[in-house]
Amino acid sequence: MNLCHYGLTEEEVLYLSPENSTEMMTDKDFHEYVKLRKALASDDICAYMNEMAGRARRLTFQLNSAYHEPEEVREILSSIFGYDVPATLRIFPPFYTDYGRNIHLGENVFINACCHLQDHGGIYIGEGCQIGHNVVFATLNHYSNPELRQYTYPASITLGRNVWVGSNSTILQGVTIGDNAIIAAGAVVNKDVAENTIVGGVPAKFIKRIDK
Repeated sequence: MNLCHYGLTEEEVLYLSPENSTEMMTDKDFHEYVKLRKALASDDICAYMNEMAGRARRLTFQLNSAYHEPEEVREILSSIFGYDVPATLRIFPPFYTDYGRNIHLGENVFINACCHLQDHGGIYIGEGCQIGHNVVFATLNHYSNPELRQYTYPASITLGRNVWVGSNSTILQGVTIGDNAIIAAGAVVNKDVAENTIVGGVPAKFIKRIDK
């Protein structure tokens, strides 16, 4: 099968070939690759993602299976994220991620219970953001062509400062949300949101500007 005929570039096709895989992938290697927004399909990438998914499940199970004081929650999250999270971070478990190493948080962020962060493509949450219950951040997408449906490709999600995301919202890959924006509960955000605006609905649409 010529994958170029199904919407992949020649460079992406190379990443699907086992003979072009490297022996070992690091976090840095993976993070640099996902910035290209190309298929996550080579043997080394798949092996890395499987290993890291198992690691994330083990640590999130530890986080979610018992009560922990806030300091303990931040300690476990630091292990999941791979860096010391801010002391001002508040997260109410349960919390879910199938990777965890590409989540970047500013100061004074609050994430309520049952949120799912699929962060392979990178999730950047700015200072003072508030995330409601059951919010999903999805940085991966599948190809629409059935021949390529098994492959995913990444794009980052970025929230500016003081963004409020209402409960049961879904933020899709490649979206940037500007400072002070509000995402109404239950919205599906598939396009950028301007600063100081309120959006809602499926898909999310402009509702009004926020007057300071």
